[in-house]
Amino acid sequence: MTGATICLWYDKEAEAAARFYAETFPDSRVSAVHRAPTDYPAGKAGDVLTVEFTVLGIPCMGLNGGPNVTHSWAFSFQVATETQEETDRYWNAIVGNGGAESACGWCSDRWGLSWQITPRQLTEALANPDAGVRERAFQAMMTMGKIDIAAIEAAVRG
Repeated sequence: MTGATICLWYDKEAEAAARFYAETFPDSRVSAVHRAPTDYPAGKAGDVLTVEFTVLGIPCMGLNGGPNVTHSWAFSFQVATETQEETDRYWNAIVGNGGAESACGWCSDRWGLSWQITPRQLTEALANPDAGVRERAFQAMMTMGKIDIAAIEAAVRG
């Protein structure tokens, strides 16, 4: 069977990151932790080398490859939410665990991985056939860090 797995590079904290994701998001788990059989450039024999995990049903591998490669905004997980409570819960978990806020629903976790916490109401507003609705929703989103569903819905109504 052929499949794809997302490989995410960490500096010694792949297991901590994977366990955080497993505790934070549904359909997420850590399935295996593999230790280095010998010393390697970023670690010693016995250190955690790779971690197999799933985030929101997406298979991933965390690689403790060292400090030379860092995450960028060019890759992010987009998490679709239904309610403000769910939006707040994910946003607050990521930002409150050493992460950082950004704009338009984006934030990053303490390991530098980017997340888009995106309520369904925003996605629908930005895909609305009415150009005025799309513009108002977009303008409202551009003023936000964490997405405020009530403010998006108000913008949609005009």
